Amino acid sequence: MANVTSLLDARSVPELKPALICPSRNSTLTYRDLRGMMNRVGNGLIMTGVQKGDRVCIYLDSTPEYLVSYFAIWRIGAVAVPTNIVFRSDELLHALNDAGATAVITDRSGAAVAEEVRSRAKNLKTIIVVNKEGGWDAGGTDLLASSPDLRAVHCACDDLCQLQYTSGTTGKPKGAMLSHGNWMSALDAEREALRIQPDDVYLGIYPMGHVGVSWGLAALRAGATFVMMERFDLEKYLVLCRDYRVTVLAGMPPVIHSLVNSKPGTEEALSTVRVIISGGGQLLPSLWEAFDRRFGIPVANSYGLSETIVIGSGTTTIPEYPHLTRDYTSVGVAVGYTEVMVVDTADPDRELPPGETGEVALRGPSVAHGYWNLKEETSAVFRKAGWFLTGDIGYLDEEGVLFITDRKKDMIIMSGWKVYPTEVENVLVNHPGVADVAVFGVPDEHRGEVPVAAVIVKNGIQVTADDIVAFARERLSGYKVPRAVIIVPALPRVHGWKLLRRTLREQYASLVPKA
Repeated sequence: MANVTSLLDARSVPELKPALICPSRNSTLTYRDLRGMMNRVGNGLIMTGVQKGDRVCIYLDSTPEYLVSYFAIWRIGAVAVPTNIVFRSDELLHALNDAGATAVITDRSGAAVAEEVRSRAKNLKTIIVVNKEGGWDAGGTDLLASSPDLRAVHCACDDLCQLQYTSGTTGKPKGAMLSHGNWMSALDAEREALRIQPDDVYLGIYPMGHVGVSWGLAALRAGATFVMMERFDLEKYLVLCRDYRVTVLAGMPPVIHSLVNSKPGTEEALSTVRVIISGGGQLLPSLWEAFDRRFGIPVANSYGLSETIVIGSGTTTIPEYPHLTRDYTSVGVAVGYTEVMVVDTADPDRELPPGETGEVALRGPSVAHGYWNLKEETSAVFRKAGWFLTGDIGYLDEEGVLFITDRKKDMIIMSGWKVYPTEVENVLVNHPGVADVAVFGVPDEHRGEVPVAAVIVKNGIQVTADDIVAFARERLSGYKVPRAVIIVPALPRVHGWKLLRRTLREQYASLVPKA
């Protein structure tokens, strides 16, 4: 038996224990409630004609129904295709057609978009609308009227249960093929890494359509309680931490930045928290140290990708091993059954020794089975013997601790010199007037590329581009100093956290003077 939804069948968890709490609705689903909804929707999907192996798109906001949709789709052996409700019609159409989805689960606003593209969606047969009254309408039939009893469809470990589309920072999104076995190993790896126990309360803020939802599922796997926030808001976040006595807290660099700069007394709201997760982007050492000194809460600084279900086959700093946070720079050690290797960027078949910088490769049971219908792209990064080339640059120390220095595609090559944006950012962010910064490369006829910095200035401080360049010249080799500094009001990020350097290049390349 390899159906990941078997985690909800465990009789060791009290049926009436809260499983999923949605404070914005003042609603709680017990483990029995969640299992019953999963089975009803699963039976309803079968009634609409969905079969094992069919792809079903989820086009919802982050809601309890999103989680139920995952479970119901997996329960019947179908394949979930998670998307985001902010998708425009062309984005939704790409996911529907690329996956060959036969059904979509959405809400009333999403149904209008789905109807708009229906004639161009080659395989789409059924639009299921979740309404505010709690019904799941499929052409006049409420899926929740189905039976609450449904045995999980038998699946092999390698049977697909999800197509996780990448964020598309380098072109059209690619569907990473994730299996039941991938998910089962990922949930156990995350549960083990955070030492989640049944009495834990996890507060989740990651979008339901992102693999970051796996942390919440890991809490359910452990029989704990998952408290969900649809969107991050600092004040509500702190209220929920206090009111629900949260012990495991979802975070990311912008969230940790907000906490470090929060008002006095915030410490009391986080008094029950024993660990906070960070991931999805670099946690600047200065920010990490400031958080540590103020709150004293261990940070699970995590490294993984959609293709590895976060740390299912990845790394993290583990709270009880404080040496992993030395200098506030590492992303920890491999967890679960993960293996890590650093390879030559020019020859990925050549492993590099500790201390040498190259491309990070991961291997483990949560690594995706490739990209859906993309043989060439799959063979380029899913290599022989199970190694996955991440596209990230980093190195391992003698103890197997991993340090990420940059994205391979973000590396700037100027006149043959390699400039790593993160290294430059780590210097510029220490300028007293800099609130946030992103360094990116723009084309240059003479040098190939040159580094440019986009900077957000702290409120109430007067800073010029020349000031920042002068600051950099005092601390960096000449070739690493940005050739231009652009003061910006905000930095483009996916879901408010993953930095989009490509967008910066497109927006500002024309503003950089030619040398």
